[in-house]
Amino acid sequence: MQTNLQFQSDLDKLVAILPQKVRKHLDYEKMSDVIEIVLDIGRIPEIRHANGEIEYIECDCVDDEDILHITSRVQEFTSDNRSGIPGTLHRISAIRNRQGKVVGLTCRIGRVVTGTIACIKDFCTLGKSILFLGPPGVGKTTKLREISRLVADELKKRVIVVDTSNEIAGDGDTPHPAIGHARRMQVRQPEFQKDIMIEAVENHTPEVIVVDEIGTEAEAQAARTIAERGVMLIATAHGNTLENLIKNPTLSDLVGGIQSVTLGDDEARRRSCQKTVLEREKQPTFDIVIEILDRNTLAVYKNTAEAVDYILRGWPIRPEIRKVDKTYEPVKEEPVAPKEESKSIIDEINRLEKKVFPSLERPVEKPSDSLKFGFSREKYVEEVKGLKKVYLYAVSRSIVEKVIERLNLNVELTRNIEEADIVIAHKNFAKGGAKILSIANDLRIRTFFIKTNSMPQIQKVLKDALDIEATEALTGYYDEAERALEEAKAAINKILEGAENIELSPQNQQIRKLQHELVEQHNLKSKSVGEGEERHLKIVGGKDFKG
Repeated sequence: MQTNLQFQSDLDKLVAILPQKVRKHLDYEKMSDVIEIVLDIGRIPEIRHANGEIEYIECDCVDDEDILHITSRVQEFTSDNRSGIPGTLHRISAIRNRQGKVVGLTCRIGRVVTGTIACIKDFCTLGKSILFLGPPGVGKTTKLREISRLVADELKKRVIVVDTSNEIAGDGDTPHPAIGHARRMQVRQPEFQKDIMIEAVENHTPEVIVVDEIGTEAEAQAARTIAERGVMLIATAHGNTLENLIKNPTLSDLVGGIQSVTLGDDEARRRSCQKTVLEREKQPTFDIVIEILDRNTLAVYKNTAEAVDYILRGWPIRPEIRKVDKTYEPVKEEPVAPKEESKSIIDEINRLEKKVFPSLERPVEKPSDSLKFGFSREKYVEEVKGLKKVYLYAVSRSIVEKVIERLNLNVELTRNIEEADIVIAHKNFAKGGAKILSIANDLRIRTFFIKTNSMPQIQKVLKDALDIEATEALTGYYDEAERALEEAKAAINKILEGAENIELSPQNQQIRKLQHELVEQHNLKSKSVGEGEERHLKIVGGKDFKG
């Protein structure tokens, strides 16, 4: 209730500076989802809603007097053409012509929104530096404001908010109550943000620093300096995803930076890659990266260093998806190895793969997660066999269930793509840019494609999806079944071309069942003949088939 009263009071202050011809058309009851009021000379005013809807105010076009009415009631615009209303979170941004005259205004409505960080509160209390990414308008600044209050009031830490455009704590000398007991340092001009960041550390002994919109290389260097002094840093940066940030030469230092490394011939062959590769240069400034996909969905990379290494190597990595309206168990911190023993994850994985698979000529070029459960081969096999949730798109569910049952796979089919570890889709349905595949891509879910809804094809894709080839304990049976099904498929093609009866190689009962089912899918007949270890399948063709 207090939040609603505060918003009502703040909204009154914004409405008070608007021209009368705009004010009289505003309905307070319909203002709850309004994000901006736009006034441009020679055009009628606009009201923009959060859902993208634009409402035009039926009145005379905006003129010079309307613009002057507003600009004379707000503080002087800074070099970034922004101003505000003291004691509120509203932001007034100006558009100027070539002579410097203000010809347009964007009045952005600031409001206190609570509950937006409840789903990531456990990460905010770990004391680790967090970087938020996301497109404009998804609530990055709102989350900074709420985290500032959480850390200052609930965790009782010394928090400094470096407020470049007064967007976090509002205009005026007194910070807005939304940041709780956090202190605020204003920045006179945007280009001085890096200096104020360093000044905050040197002069005011903060435990936490909050910064909005790190956008230059100098600010990225200042952020690294702060993090290396043991101060927790909470910030936002320009970029929608972690991959975008890695490719951005100006800001890539925030996540460790990248460097080009030339490998020796033996190492390049062992990795099965080119001689020149990209690798992470140093430890990331931020321990955790959170992508804001939309106002209700967050993607959390709990270990920035590991995530960057995986992305640079082309390995699939899926962040933890969290919804604003759901509650989650507190994340458990993994023990940190002593610094003198720490190595890059790339070197550590290669070392473990050599130890676990001494018989292989080269390590498996897929993440084994060996770091998480030690060196035991049995534990490695157990991890590979861990339950995987699969989402099917245009793929025969019944055939997939048969493959899972016959091959005793530890797989569960799910109808909720957000729960899936893997997506299996029909290749013919991928050409049209299917929405479900777009969602899978946004959620970083590995996607595999089948060409036909046949058992051999589905079995092969499942094998690739589950990385079954990574363990000697599992490869034997699957390779044997695949060879047997390929043999049956070749025989079926010959029968369909008019060949006589064809007998296949001897197989055990389980594999023969798979062959029978494959034959039935092609509307042919088959039977098992022979005794004991010589028992095998006979596919009926020629005269017998016609008869």
